[in-house]
Amino acid sequence: MKQAQKKVLTIQDISCVGRCSLTVALPILSAAGMETSVLPTAVLSTHTGGFTGYTYRDLTVDMLPAVAHWKTLGLGFDAIYTGYLGSFEQLTLVSEIFDTFQTADNKIVVDPAMADNGKLYGGFTKEFPNGMAKLCAKADIIVPNLTEAAFLLGEEYREHYDKAYIEGLLQRLHALGCGSIVLTGVSFAPHRLGAAVYDGREIVYAFSDQMEGTYHGTGDIFASALVGALLTSGSLTKAAQVATDYTLACIQATPASQERRYGVHFETALPGYMNALGLFP
Repeated sequence: MKQAQKKVLTIQDISCVGRCSLTVALPILSAAGMETSVLPTAVLSTHTGGFTGYTYRDLTVDMLPAVAHWKTLGLGFDAIYTGYLGSFEQLTLVSEIFDTFQTADNKIVVDPAMADNGKLYGGFTKEFPNGMAKLCAKADIIVPNLTEAAFLLGEEYREHYDKAYIEGLLQRLHALGCGSIVLTGVSFAPHRLGAAVYDGREIVYAFSDQMEGTYHGTGDIFASALVGALLTSGSLTKAAQVATDYTLACIQATPASQERRYGVHFETALPGYMNALGLFP
């Protein structure tokens, strides 16, 4: 007998050009076998990394009416996964959505997408990370990069670090109130990059080969692949390794001649991801 599909709601923006946010989350989660519902927070003509002159339409006013309609349908979700949230108002609304749909059995996953390389994304004030930290406290799992982790804690970003720093960082993040942390962008050795996973009891690492350079959208790819793998396997440790390997495969599948602002070829690497999840006979 075929098992019922797991249901995921993902809440983030749509960047119409440039592989990131919903344009990667929806196909990756669908490839993982998830019935995926979306709640767009904004529509942009392109993502904001490397492009200028992009259009932006805020969809905040449409979010709660959509949720109210879903409530009349009796909908529920096995996971709720958030990405880029553009304002304090959206943080408040998403917190309400968590309260509406959270159960004893489902997972709340927050990717606090707000910063990288030691800096907040454009449009965010220095007060925003504190609001995001409060949202993270309601999550079962958070997926920050090193910059976001520092901002969530109100600490200075450190480009150079050791294992003791990373493990202390994970413990301080756990103290915010979230259940587990998957900290991305961690490296202790040349040419090896990955994630540190902490569930409040033990710390494990998921590493793969590191490719030189910066690639737009890979954080969204990782988080989406993590959620799909978690719901498939039930193991956060395994999901982190699958997501790490898949993100590397996406970069490797991308021609060197392609402009990096358009993102990586996550589509080409999907069969390998699905195979890692055991979805092929």
